[in-house]
Amino acid sequence: MTVKIQLLPEGTTFEAEPGETILDAALRQGIGLPYGCRNGQCGSCAGHLVSGWIQYPSGLITALEGKKAGTCLTCQAVPTSDLVLEVAQRRVPAEIEIRTLPGRVERKEHLNHDVVRLLLKLPEQQRLQFLAGQYVELSLRDGRTRAFSIANAPHDDAFLELHIRQIAGGEVTRHIFEELAEKSILRIRGPLGDFYLREESQRPIIMVAGGTGFAPLKGMIEHAIEVGLKRPIHLYWGARSRRDLYFPDLPGQWAEKLPSFAFTPVLSEPDADWTGRTGWVHEAVLQDAGSLDAHEVYMAGPPAMIAAAETAFLAHGLDRNLLFADAFTYSRSPTGEAGDEA
Repeated sequence: MTVKIQLLPEGTTFEAEPGETILDAALRQGIGLPYGCRNGQCGSCAGHLVSGWIQYPSGLITALEGKKAGTCLTCQAVPTSDLVLEVAQRRVPAEIEIRTLPGRVERKEHLNHDVVRLLLKLPEQQRLQFLAGQYVELSLRDGRTRAFSIANAPHDDAFLELHIRQIAGGEVTRHIFEELAEKSILRIRGPLGDFYLREESQRPIIMVAGGTGFAPLKGMIEHAIEVGLKRPIHLYWGARSRRDLYFPDLPGQWAEKLPSFAFTPVLSEPDADWTGRTGWVHEAVLQDAGSLDAHEVYMAGPPAMIAAAETAFLAHGLDRNLLFADAFTYSRSPTGEAGDEA
């Protein structure tokens, strides 16, 4: 038996099938809800449960308990009654169609000690239309699936470019690093996510990357260059050491094409000869910008970085509606092995 879900404040209503999560039901019917990791870790999908019953994989909660906790994770919550849910709807243009396609590994390139770049070729006459910053799900032959951000811009769509970091204990990334060969065929599903460059604003942009969070921001910046975006863009890239900045020369190339672009790398465990910025990347942003009430911010990286930056940025005047984040989380297989979401 289907259940009815009403979204506030817009009043949108839709139905969910038995056993279907709120997010899956919404996306199936073309309703845009915020989400990121889709495994309950990043919190991007959180809404406020006003009334009704939901069930998480760990058990049943009531509307009262949901209110007390203040959140309902739509990517995990399965409704067991009609619901009223308060959540901010985000709309991806209707022409962006989610598709499932085969992709051939055209090139596999190690960018540093723990990051590999894959260039995936889609079938002839096929292109995946996407927005700069979105991601795809990559499935191996055995069915294991992980999500990775698209690192190229929409106009440069001959290949899909992915940056994949090797995770300690991660069986999927181990397979990609050690066993996946060029010409291998993978299954691609996407584009997914509502992390993409908003082009209609005139506000200056601050971008904050942690590790391979550089990937979706790369796509955004290269799209900005392509469309001639005039807004100032300042990219901060946080990493442990110099070798973790796996595309060190690329920002300089962007600056030659985009006069309003600035780049600041920030190292938390700097090399002895490092003369650049050190410490936490979000603190470097605040040292430079001070108040953020005039800015728009895009962040991609580990959840701890996202959480710390969000708290600090909101305290310094950033409008919550102008903060867009993509938290890269770890997913676990039934055997407990960790894999990355990037």
